[in-house]
Amino acid sequence: MALKRMDNVGIVVEDLATTIDFFRELGLELEGQATIEGEWAGRVTGLGNQHVEVAMMRTPDGHNRLELSRFLTPPVVADHRNAPVNALGYLRAMFTVDDVDETLERLGARGAQLVGEVVQYKDVYRLCYIRGPEGLLIGLAQELS
Repeated sequence: MALKRMDNVGIVVEDLATTIDFFRELGLELEGQATIEGEWAGRVTGLGNQHVEVAMMRTPDGHNRLELSRFLTPPVVADHRNAPVNALGYLRAMFTVDDVDETLERLGARGAQLVGEVVQYKDVYRLCYIRGPEGLLIGLAQELS
C-alpha cells in the first residue's frame, strides 16, 4: 500500500485565538474549529480522557494544513518553544511567500521576530526564520525567478 498524502502538521499552543490570527495574517485560512474530548480521543493519543480545542488552518493552495491544538486536559507537560534551531524534534514549518520583506513587516506587527537574518540562497530563494506566537519557529521562503 502506498502513501497517499500528508494531511497536516500538529502544533500545541496555549493561546489558540492569537495563533489563529497570526497564521491568518500569514495567509492560511481557518478551515474549522472543534472541541475534541472523551475517552475515544485519548485512546488515539495515549493521554486518556482528554479535552482539546482544535483549529485546522489550510494553505491557500488547499494542499497543506496546520492543526493547532490547545489542551485543556490533561495539562501540557513539556515546553520546546524556546529550543534552538538544532534541538531534536520539531524544527519549523516553512512557508513560501510572495515577498519576504512585506511578510516580515505584516507579521512583525503581530509580534514575529527575525531569528537571524534574511539571506539569499544562490539565485533561487530569499530565506529567513522567525519566531511567531509562543515562540513557534517558522521559515519564510521567497522564490526568485
